[in-house]
Amino acid sequence: MSSRTTSFSITRPQLSRRPSVSSRLSFAVSTVERGEGAGHNAPAERQIEEEIAEIKRYEDFTTIDWVQDAAQERLRRKTRRRKNVGAFDHGKVSWRYKLWESYDAAQGWIVVTLIGAAIGLNAAFLNIVTEWLSDIKMGYCTTAFYLNENFCCWGEDNGCDHWHRWTGFEPANYALYIIFATLFAFTSATLVKSFAPYAAGSGISEIKCIIAGFVMKGFLGLWTLIIKSVALPLAIASGLSVGKEGPSVHYAVCTGNVISRMFDKYKRNASKTREILSACAAAGVGVAFGSPIGGVLFSLEEMSNYFPLKTMWRSYFCALVATAVLAAMNPFRTGQLVMFQVKYDRSWHFFETVPYIFIGIFGGLYGAFVIKWNLRAQAFRKKYLTKWAVLEATLLAAGTAIICYPNVFLRIDMTESMEILFLECEGTEDYQGLCDNDKRWGNIISLLLATIIRIFLVIISYGCKVPAGIFVPSMAIGASFGRTVGIIMQAIYHAHPDSAFFAACQPDEPCITPGTYAFLGAAAALSGIMHITVSVVVIMFELTGALTYILPTMIVVGVTKAVSDLFGKGGIADRMIWFSGFPFLDNKEEHNFGVPVSAVMTHDVVAIPVHGMTLQSIEDLLKQPKYQGFPVVEDLSTKVLVGYIGRTELRYAIDRLRRERAITISPDARCNFSAPALSAVTPITPTVTISNADYMTSSVDFSRYVDATPVTVHPRLPLETVMELFRKIGPRVILIEHHGKLSGLVTVKDCLKYQFKAEAAENPRDDREITEGYERLWGVMKRVAGWVSGKVASASGGRIRLGGADERRGNGNVQIMDGDEDVADDGVELENR
Repeated sequence: MSSRTTSFSITRPQLSRRPSVSSRLSFAVSTVERGEGAGHNAPAERQIEEEIAEIKRYEDFTTIDWVQDAAQERLRRKTRRRKNVGAFDHGKVSWRYKLWESYDAAQGWIVVTLIGAAIGLNAAFLNIVTEWLSDIKMGYCTTAFYLNENFCCWGEDNGCDHWHRWTGFEPANYALYIIFATLFAFTSATLVKSFAPYAAGSGISEIKCIIAGFVMKGFLGLWTLIIKSVALPLAIASGLSVGKEGPSVHYAVCTGNVISRMFDKYKRNASKTREILSACAAAGVGVAFGSPIGGVLFSLEEMSNYFPLKTMWRSYFCALVATAVLAAMNPFRTGQLVMFQVKYDRSWHFFETVPYIFIGIFGGLYGAFVIKWNLRAQAFRKKYLTKWAVLEATLLAAGTAIICYPNVFLRIDMTESMEILFLECEGTEDYQGLCDNDKRWGNIISLLLATIIRIFLVIISYGCKVPAGIFVPSMAIGASFGRTVGIIMQAIYHAHPDSAFFAACQPDEPCITPGTYAFLGAAAALSGIMHITVSVVVIMFELTGALTYILPTMIVVGVTKAVSDLFGKGGIADRMIWFSGFPFLDNKEEHNFGVPVSAVMTHDVVAIPVHGMTLQSIEDLLKQPKYQGFPVVEDLSTKVLVGYIGRTELRYAIDRLRRERAITISPDARCNFSAPALSAVTPITPTVTISNADYMTSSVDFSRYVDATPVTVHPRLPLETVMELFRKIGPRVILIEHHGKLSGLVTVKDCLKYQFKAEAAENPRDDREITEGYERLWGVMKRVAGWVSGKVASASGGRIRLGGADERRGNGNVQIMDGDEDVADDGVELENR
């Protein structure tokens, strides 16, 4: 009998006793370094890790195992040190080694600088284009068609002769305004649907999940960046009640992802990429608000659940570079980074704390109201309107234009309206009599109508399939309400100037500044909708540069936070994560379930024995997509835990084996999954051993791909502690082990399912009325659509027919991916809770 072995075959050590818990914990991060003694295998080891990492990068809707990722980074550094052994000349460090070390150390700062510069340039381009598109709906510049109204009438306060309305007939201007708005929205929605479905929406919810380790293929790709940058100005200029500040974070993170992928240090390592993405989120907010420090705090407070000091410095530097480039570009030619920057030279009075608290209460109530009803609108959209995404956005823009044009505060762009509402009355232009005391009550009615209408439009518009943020719409709503409160306070003061309530006012200077109330209202609404505090205070401070208004801002935001928490934790970005069903454990909430992890874990675990399974049976397991990995046990009867092997690693090992083997491997070949000892040398590729000429008795060794140190816990460990392990350590799966034997496993999704069910049991509710309301609304919409279609067909003599024969609901074969295709198990979604 002859024995043949491949060139990669080595003698396997005997199966040893599994290491103790303490040795596993100390060795967990360095699992992939168990081939340390085989220095000549380092390049092949590195190649395997890179190929598996590349496969995982394109696995959609999976999670990153941060424990394995940290181990791969350790291996990369060790491989680099081995290569550097030959970089010494007669015991001295060569200049090539010093140069390479310097480049490798500075690579992170180089990448951050390039990304910051690209984000700043893109932000300047978007600001210029957005302003021109917004003004072109109203008129045009006779000196140069490409100039917006501000540049056309440079130095003039109330327009000039060079800027012309489209016609002298106001109804015609109204019609052209609607046509332009509809055309812009149609173009934006068509671009998104045709080229980059992920460019729709804000993107903040998904980016939070991606930074936490959730893989969404294409969400941060080049096409998404291009379409987001082109479609965003069109969506803003269409007049839809959406903003560009949320999408600014998305295109900034896309920019960081595209540029960092050009560097090997970030292409293969997810934890390094996470640092870059956190820095990009800070830069996106920095250029959106002209607030680099506020951007860093926003990334810390809202975006990242892991924010070490090094990431904070990278975020600070990236936001600094992006903001500096934006300032150098000077898109508004005023030195301002954003259009609604303002300076206040007056102080506030202590008695104004009362209206400040009232504004804070409004901010909390506004956030709770909009979050509740927007989620219901999103549920309706997801159930019925997915097929008609372009039509929905187009009709929304047309309806918004029809409603908003008659109101002077809704007609203009939201950033421009905030600039007007923030300003003091003395020494500035008077927009439509806003500072005229004779028009005071008319302005109050107009501002209240603007507030109510804008709230309704935000509820139905946020979430449609165009690039859409909610920061600026919320700030505009808060500004209009705050200005209303300020005008009312000013009217009260003028009516009772000698009242003891106003005793602190000086007789020779204005007592009440309504613009500051608008400013504080914007801060309250932003805090209420996003549930952020510190970053809002810093952003508003950087917008005004007024140190005296830090305390009022803190009072308003504190009251808003207190009111918001009465209606539930988490802002609209967190609620959208829950609505979409992404596996994200929020660190803002504290839970006390009072149950062990054994109540949540999966008991019927499909495990792989160390010996005995055939190659065909392994491939049959891999054909079942519900398994993302398999615990390895000594045998299926005792279930003594040996290790864990991921689905990706196992699939890669089999494909690599067949690619590199010259002979056919029998489907009945026996597979070996014995985990190596800590100091053992493992083979580079799956080893195939054939004991005789008949290949039917061959065996395949997959030991190299077995993780001998998976994260394990005791079945009686509290569920809250396990959730904390997922947040802090970041494993993809935690195995449940009792006296060395496998009892089950738990994933993030298992924890979230139990959390949702516990919340549903604690706060039961009947959604039948909501569902019936959806059905009635859908019926009304279909009847209206049928009536319009019939009228159009009748007027055109049957030549034009709207709609189609297929009137199925919008959740059929849809090409637009919402990123929630992986949430069907058990129907655990927010709309069902």
